[in-house]
Amino acid sequence: MSIGSNIPTWFWSTGGLHEGQEPFLEFLQDLSDTSVVPYVISISYGDHERTLSVEYMKRINVEFQKAGVRGLTIVFASGDDGAGCHRFEDESYTFEPDFPASSPYVTTVGGTTFTDVFTDTNEKGNDISGGGFSNVFPSPKYQKEAVASYLKNVTLPDAKYFNPTNRAYPDISAMSDDFWIIINRLLMNVAGTSAATPVVAGILSMANDARLNAGKPVLGFFNPLLYSNPQMLFDVSSISHSFFSAQDQRNFPRKQLTSHMYFV
Repeated sequence: MSIGSNIPTWFWSTGGLHEGQEPFLEFLQDLSDTSVVPYVISISYGDHERTLSVEYMKRINVEFQKAGVRGLTIVFASGDDGAGCHRFEDESYTFEPDFPASSPYVTTVGGTTFTDVFTDTNEKGNDISGGGFSNVFPSPKYQKEAVASYLKNVTLPDAKYFNPTNRAYPDISAMSDDFWIIINRLLMNVAGTSAATPVVAGILSMANDARLNAGKPVLGFFNPLLYSNPQMLFDVSSISHSFFSAQDQRNFPRKQLTSHMYFV
C-alpha cells in the first residue's frame, strides 16, 4: 500500500442488504464479535439518511461507539454528490445528507483536487465532495466551536436548505483525483472520496504504528483529537459545491461545512 507502507491490510466483505441498503449493522456486529481486528477501518459506502429509520441509525451508532472504546478508528467517505438534493412533493428542496458520513462517531473524509494538475500543486475542494449537516444527529461537542466559526463568516448557502445546529461533515479531506490503480494487470484512473478515505486511513495507520513503537496507545476515535489540534493540518478554503435540483443547478462557494481541517 503506497500510503500505509508495510501496514498489514485486511479486506472485509459483508454480503446482503438491509431493506435495500448497505448492511452496516451486520458488519459492525461481526466486527464486535471478532477479537483480533484492524485498528483503522476505511469504508467507502453510504446511504441517504432519509432512506434509513432513525432507530436503525442510532443502533449503528451504538456499534460505532463500541468500536471507539476498543481503540478502533473508523473513517467513512463523505460521498461524491456535493451537498446532494432532495425534492419534496411541494417542489421545495433541501440538501441530502448521507449516513454513516453524518454519524458523530466516525471520522468523515471529503475530497480535494489540484487547481491545475499540470502547473500547480495548490489544492482546492473537489466540487463533487460530499458534505453538509445531518437532519438527525445534533452537533457533537468536539466540533461546535469550529462549526460556529464557519457559520459566522459565510452567507451561503441559505440556512433553509440545512440544519445548522446538527452534526456537520466532513471532518477532514484528502486528495481525491487522479489515482492510478491496477485491476487485472490494467492501469486505471479513479477518483472520488472513496479514494481519499483510504489515504487518510493509511496516514492514521502510520500514526498508530509510530505510537505503538513509542509505547503509546492507538488513536481510537479520532475526532476529538483532530478538532483540538488544527495546527497539524492546513486550510483549503476554495470550493464550490453543486446543489442539483430537478429544475436548476446552484453553486455555493464555501469551505467544507465543518472544520477547515485538511490533509494533503
